[in-house]
Amino acid sequence: MAPHGETKRAPTVDAERDLVVELPEDGFVGAVVGTEKNLVTLEDRHGKRRVFPLGAGFLVDGAPVVLRAPQVAAPMRPARTASGSRVAPTTPGQPQRARVALASRIFVEGRHDAELVEKIWGADLRAEGVVVEYLEGVDNLADVLRATKPGADRRVGVLVDHLVPGSKESRIAAEVTGPHVLVVGHPFVDVWQGVKPARLGLDAWPIIPRGTDWKHGTLAALGWPHDDQADVAAAWQRILGSVRGYTDLEPELLAGSRSSSTSWLLPPTRIERRSQ
Repeated sequence: MAPHGETKRAPTVDAERDLVVELPEDGFVGAVVGTEKNLVTLEDRHGKRRVFPLGAGFLVDGAPVVLRAPQVAAPMRPARTASGSRVAPTTPGQPQRARVALASRIFVEGRHDAELVEKIWGADLRAEGVVVEYLEGVDNLADVLRATKPGADRRVGVLVDHLVPGSKESRIAAEVTGPHVLVVGHPFVDVWQGVKPARLGLDAWPIIPRGTDWKHGTLAALGWPHDDQADVAAAWQRILGSVRGYTDLEPELLAGSRSSSTSWLLPPTRIERRSQ
């Protein structure tokens, strides 16, 4: 009981949806159906709705309460990135800050490769200051490397499609690989195949005959629109949108991507700090 002469303070209650509230002044009883700013909307058993200011003057289970708008919890920060890596600790309430970009680079073949790398490994790469650029085709790799001038402080990692023995890609990789250039890849004709087909309701990606453009042939085989580049772009957004994290990618793609670990691109001093 409250001490003599003092009025017991009514508890504060969140106006959660479906909470049954009574107004002692006129006997109106209704369930909370919504709140907006400093107002609460109640609906009685006949469907009649009334709006009241939040605050004191309400009863819940016959006892006085002070109604307030429901408290919104701060969103939980994910413990891991889309790649499965642990998120680096930060000051509470502050987003993870990207590092200043390194001179080192990762090159991928095209826009779709870059967008998939960003979706899965983007947070990890930004945390280390590693920039991803695309080549617009592996045939441009040698020219890009000549312009980039790889060195001890400017290492280059390259991720290419269809890196299998005897392929054009494997020949180009052998020609440019060196002390400061690491070329890795996956066996798929296109990065689309690196997404598990089950994510799109498919049993397997279709096999496209030699001489047929792989993307257009794939869309035709699937019965998806494939008349022009806009159809290809829309299909890729559908595929990319199905990817939630690294578990939606084929192991062969993950193996190639992980082989181009950011550790190889970092200056020795940065690697030492990461290991401490």
